[in-house]
Amino acid sequence: MCADTLERVPSRSRRARVEDVHEIALGMPHVTTEQGGAGNPVYQVGRKSFVFFRTPRPDAFDPETGEGFDDVIVIWVPSADDKLALTQDADSPFFTTPHFDGHLSVLVRGSRIPELTLTELTEVIQDGWLSRASATRARQWLAEHGPAATKSE
Repeated sequence: MCADTLERVPSRSRRARVEDVHEIALGMPHVTTEQGGAGNPVYQVGRKSFVFFRTPRPDAFDPETGEGFDDVIVIWVPSADDKLALTQDADSPFFTTPHFDGHLSVLVRGSRIPELTLTELTEVIQDGWLSRASATRARQWLAEHGPAATKSE
């Protein structure tokens, strides 16, 4: 996770909820919401997706049961290093699939969002927004929030 985009708010240490994904994404500037083919929300900045609720696909499934996941959320990340940092620990709620090889995004099941704090979820979504926003919008957002508001605790 990229510490320089984390907002310092003491109450953010509570466990995250799926509803927070929507609130955080919509709280970023210049965000529009599109509807995917199944009515799933797709959050965009400058017509570029940074968070979307994925429809069930055959590549995301429980390896023990073979049952497909129906609650996968895709979040863009700034770099391959960030993706690796989030997915390399088998206990992390973040994961990837071969379908997303070479794609700067991570997957997380909605059912595992509570394993994250609100601070952690906020950081990942803000990083996703920053990675997809125009350079001007990203600079402006970082300038408005200042270094103290974007550092990890």
